[in-house]
Amino acid sequence: MEAVANNLRGDYARAGPDYVLEQRWDDYTQEDHALWRRLYERQRALLPGYACEAYRESLARLDAYAAIPKLEQTSRALKLATGWTLVAVPGLIPDEHFFAHLSERRFPVTWWLRKPEEFDYIAEPDVFHDFFGHVPMLFDGAFADYMQAYGLGGLKAARLDALKMLSRLYWYTVEFGLLKTHAGLRIYGAGILSSGGEVVHAIDSIRPQRLMFSLERVMRTDYHIDRFQDTYFVIESFERLVSDTAGDFAPLYQRLRALPAIAPDEAVPGDERQSAQP
Repeated sequence: MEAVANNLRGDYARAGPDYVLEQRWDDYTQEDHALWRRLYERQRALLPGYACEAYRESLARLDAYAAIPKLEQTSRALKLATGWTLVAVPGLIPDEHFFAHLSERRFPVTWWLRKPEEFDYIAEPDVFHDFFGHVPMLFDGAFADYMQAYGLGGLKAARLDALKMLSRLYWYTVEFGLLKTHAGLRIYGAGILSSGGEVVHAIDSIRPQRLMFSLERVMRTDYHIDRFQDTYFVIESFERLVSDTAGDFAPLYQRLRALPAIAPDEAVPGDERQSAQP
């Protein structure tokens, strides 16, 4: 815990052994809630024509615009819908604890909110990114199952020294994934949905590659953490994502270890490009 606390923002001293802490909702200031509303309204205005239907429907039902949500209250609705709950954490937590929470259908949500000067960009995920970006998709049954399977896979990958390969899967699906629909490509990735600029870039820009999802391709592809992505991967459905990632990854890890990583902007033979429009 000390290594985490020394390098990241957040009150790690009051977290338990599993890094869960009390949300202490009353500690949020009126300025915090006002900033939340500004962030929420900016992102909500971007959603039509960009966010996938499952996300938009769940966000509307959450009705979380007025103030930073109470995680316990949202957890009750989420538990009824897909069996998931939300737990407050001080910020980024070690991989093994993150995977353990996911494997038990608990999603860690950072307690604190960014500062006003971080309105457009924040280096670490805050409560806005975690809640606005991730929580609505947990109401979708197939996606909720995928997230639990990822947690179980993460625990195994840690034992196999394969976390770097598995992290690429999370990045290009949970954080920056696109969905193919009859209306064109739509966003389900939290990293895009919570970003003021990447929503439009992911769908409308001519610069990035948009490729059909291929498990091996994804797990070989590096990514950027400090700017818009050069490549996005497109799934056909959340059910297909579950089935495409359901096998034993151990032989795959072994095979991929012998292959070079692919640069974020690199094109390789076999890539299946997708148009953002239908």
